[in-house]
Amino acid sequence: MNMNTTSSDAPVVEIDQLCSSFRTAGREFVVHRDLDLRIGAGELVSIVGGSGSGKTVLLRQMLGLERPRSGRVTVMGRPAARLGEPGAASRVGMLFQHGALFSAFSVLDNIAFPLRELGTLPDDLVRDVALVKLQLVGLDPAQAHKMPANLSGGMIKRVALARALVMDPPLLLLDEPTAGLDPDSADALCDLLRSLHRELGLTVVMVTHDLDTLFELSTRVAVLADHKVIVSGAPREVMAFDHPFIREFFLGERGQRAVALLHEPPIAV
Repeated sequence: MNMNTTSSDAPVVEIDQLCSSFRTAGREFVVHRDLDLRIGAGELVSIVGGSGSGKTVLLRQMLGLERPRSGRVTVMGRPAARLGEPGAASRVGMLFQHGALFSAFSVLDNIAFPLRELGTLPDDLVRDVALVKLQLVGLDPAQAHKMPANLSGGMIKRVALARALVMDPPLLLLDEPTAGLDPDSADALCDLLRSLHRELGLTVVMVTHDLDTLFELSTRVAVLADHKVIVSGAPREVMAFDHPFIREFFLGERGQRAVALLHEPPIAV
């Protein structure tokens, strides 16, 4: 099994010898140590790990929101720390776990926000693009003037996804995309993400603890444990790797149930 399989000779995300730590109450807590990971164009890579393993920290470092203590994080050939520079922000879209919509903005204004921040496009064009993205995620234009407080959990995720895609980024980061959703809404969001991944040619990095979502979407899984990526590969290959976290996560009751569902024939209606 290849510990860092990629689908391209020029990775979209390249992480080398990453070390991350935080100091709290006079003590230093190591999150990552000598972590290596490469993600090729067109992959949908799920990052899994136990609580405190640094999954979301790793996403934030790919986004340039946090800097590691040492090591290198490169996104689309550019240091992640430079993603805040002019023209670089459009390279990465981010769907935060709870949507992170602006509560005082309408649906349309939330989606349009990144384009308006650029200050280079006329407002009518910004509005048209936002409406196109709204429909891209399966929402009717009639929803454009609703406020976030009036949206269901599934609709909040879709609006946040539309905002993440409004600048047509080639790389999309997802932090627990189905967290908090009922099973039907989670299944519908997975269907949408699968379709967008295929149709837009996106490279996707997803943090998830939901096994159904992982098996539904992942082309590859990277497991964080012992401060690094201990294994990466197709989901079934990763399940065969001998490690306490993998045995607990994949081979426990929840994991066995998720695997069994993959083999169940569709229910006749």
